[in-house]
Amino acid sequence: MAGGGGAERVRAGGLLPPACRQPRRRESRERLSVCSKLCYAVGGAPYQITGCALGFFLQIFLLDVAQLDPFYASIILFVGRAWDAVTDPMVGFFISKTSWTRLGRLMPWIIFSTPFAIISYILIWFVPDISSGQVMWYLIFYCTFQTLVTCFHVPYSALTMFISREQSERDSATAYRMTVEVLGSVLGTAIQGQIVGQVNTPCIESPILIGRTNSSVAMEELNMTHDTGSLTDTRNAYMIAAGVIAGLYILCAVILSVGVREKRESSELRSDEPVAFFQGLKLVMNHGAYIKLIAGFLFTSLAFMLLEGNFALFCTYTLGFRNAFQNILLAIMLSATLTIPFWQWFLTRFGKKTAVYVGISSAIPFLILVAVLDGNLIMTYIVAVAAGISVAAAFLLPWSMLPDVIDDFKLQHPESHGHEAIFFSFYVFFTKFTSGVSLGISTLSLDFAGYQTRGCSQPSEVNFTLKMLVSAVPVGLILLGLLLFKLYPIDEEKRRKNKKALQDLREDSNSSSESDNTELASIV
Repeated sequence: MAGGGGAERVRAGGLLPPACRQPRRRESRERLSVCSKLCYAVGGAPYQITGCALGFFLQIFLLDVAQLDPFYASIILFVGRAWDAVTDPMVGFFISKTSWTRLGRLMPWIIFSTPFAIISYILIWFVPDISSGQVMWYLIFYCTFQTLVTCFHVPYSALTMFISREQSERDSATAYRMTVEVLGSVLGTAIQGQIVGQVNTPCIESPILIGRTNSSVAMEELNMTHDTGSLTDTRNAYMIAAGVIAGLYILCAVILSVGVREKRESSELRSDEPVAFFQGLKLVMNHGAYIKLIAGFLFTSLAFMLLEGNFALFCTYTLGFRNAFQNILLAIMLSATLTIPFWQWFLTRFGKKTAVYVGISSAIPFLILVAVLDGNLIMTYIVAVAAGISVAAAFLLPWSMLPDVIDDFKLQHPESHGHEAIFFSFYVFFTKFTSGVSLGISTLSLDFAGYQTRGCSQPSEVNFTLKMLVSAVPVGLILLGLLLFKLYPIDEEKRRKNKKALQDLREDSNSSSESDNTELASIV
């Protein structure tokens, strides 16, 4: 494609002056088709589909299906999350050392990691018929999958900077991507929930109720019912769900690799030398706009992750909707999917910083309202739909603002190239770090409150703790994050100045490159 553009430029050079042809040619070249945006957006679905399935169902699977001790299950979950966070900067380092190939610099990572990620994902949901070693089985394949999906997602995230050089086109493609990613979250929740939900695992009554009869007899009958009635069917259901999700993963990877091509900066064409990672990391971490953006989204992301991680328990025990929480969650994600185009229009019309304040702060009244609901299912659905509007903003805005930070970095360091993977990988690292923090806070808080595993009901202290985790704490974190956003320096005026400065820089680079080609041709 690049070669064809160059030939056209040479053939047309004698017909019109370059100054007359350049703006229209750049506009035509930089504009992305709807098909290209859709193919790019589809690539974001695998990470969200598998992430939702693992996030909502892996803990239940390890405890009730694989029947691991809760202590070992917590080790698997914690180590997996910690390793997942560590792999992002590691993969970013190796990507920064990767030279350009015929397929690009990022696409080979996506293509070659996919088949191995699929195998490890399916094996996570398989129950091996071994008496010992199950803990190592799940620990190895969980960490392996997290590594491989990182090899997919980090280069895919950095691909935003290489599908177009125009801010408006990248923002539009990001909106497509966020819509598909939220839809992927819906699919992951729906596929896993509906297939596995066909088999019900019995809960354990409170010790007081069991003590009224014969405790040992009651527990024996419960375990017998669980083992003979549903365990085999449940294991089969988890494997079927894993197979369906694996098929979607492969399909999305194929569409992405076929429909998207990386576009290389003209200033990078002169050198294939790998980027010095630690030098680049130092430059990135000293970039003020990046640090302030991460600081703001660190707290807002933690707020929404606390809500996500405890919402199922809150609906099941505090609100009493044991059989409806999956549908309530789907209402939130569907609402988020449908409102992402609105937020894309809003940030284009009023600016990204304004969209941050309006979009994320709009969750606060609904977070407060959900804490005062008392088992009203209709009102819960209304609040869920309204909360999905804020979830859409939380999905879209970070990925829409990161390219602006990278553009600002390029202007301050015009001779430093290839740091896109560092920007995206460390942002994902901090996001996953907040996920691990939220998991630890939730588990410790519920443990201190006296949470009963697989209980049919929970003590009042647990219900109060769940209200705090889905209402008061997220509201405080959102307010703190919005205060930090006041320090973020890139507003709409600066974005426009950066855009013009980058266009001038690329024009100078293109003019220099064309002059070199003309001089070489005259010598020949």
